[in-house]
Amino acid sequence: MRLTIEKYHGLGNDYLVYDPNKNKLKLTPERVQFLCNRNFGVGADGVLEGPVLEGDRISMIIWNSDGSQTQNSGNGVRIFGAYLKDAGYVQKKDFSIHSQGGDIDIHYLNEEGTRLKASMGKASFWSDEVPVAGPRREIINETMVFGRIPYPVTCLSVGNPHLVILMDEISKELVCRIGKYSESARQFPEKINTQIMKVLDRTHIQTEVYERGAGYTLASGSGCCAAAAAAYRLGLTDPKMIVQMPGGTLELEIREDATVLMTGDVGYVGSIKLGNHFTEQLRALDK
Repeated sequence: MRLTIEKYHGLGNDYLVYDPNKNKLKLTPERVQFLCNRNFGVGADGVLEGPVLEGDRISMIIWNSDGSQTQNSGNGVRIFGAYLKDAGYVQKKDFSIHSQGGDIDIHYLNEEGTRLKASMGKASFWSDEVPVAGPRREIINETMVFGRIPYPVTCLSVGNPHLVILMDEISKELVCRIGKYSESARQFPEKINTQIMKVLDRTHIQTEVYERGAGYTLASGSGCCAAAAAAYRLGLTDPKMIVQMPGGTLELEIREDATVLMTGDVGYVGSIKLGNHFTEQLRALDK
């Protein structure tokens, strides 16, 4: 059994696309971990499994590199959209992808399908929708303690859970230090993605991201959406802004109904045919 996977990245946030219509081996958490291993496997921040075709509906499953699943991924959605065009599943400019976080509308902005706009759904700050433990409330500038240090945090869902902390200066070291505690903190029953954010002006912000199930990443599409929505809700930015990350930039727009639109590019790395020995190692993980 030979397996073929495609590798893409969104601003350095890299994913493997595993097409179940072309590969017969079933993905499991252990197999995803092995595929994503950067020393013994192919290496990636996660795996996009799909398309799962049910009539006109196109679905995908988003796996983190630790073998857990997540409801949504901004970079993953754009990558999957690019794959659908490359593989001939989609010809029209506008279509929808279904994930565990809901339906996401996609629009191709060029003929190659490498630049896409995605409607990521509505941002919600309500604690039961993120979710955050405790009484139902909007989590806006609420103090929480991680690693014995208090932070003013804003929590929201954009299909998956996010924590945003406004800071004067941000860095990889700092987000990793906070994320180590916040990801699995008792307040977050489904764990949480952590963004630290610096506002540069009314139309530009910077973020650093620590993703649940993946750790530090160069970019996060859903994290950008969360940071942009939080910055706008806090009155710090205009509804349209550029979000800068170590891996690159995304364009964000927050509409009046709280719908978040994300625009960005996708890079195609290549098609990878897994070797017989590696494939057998994957198969053996089911035993």
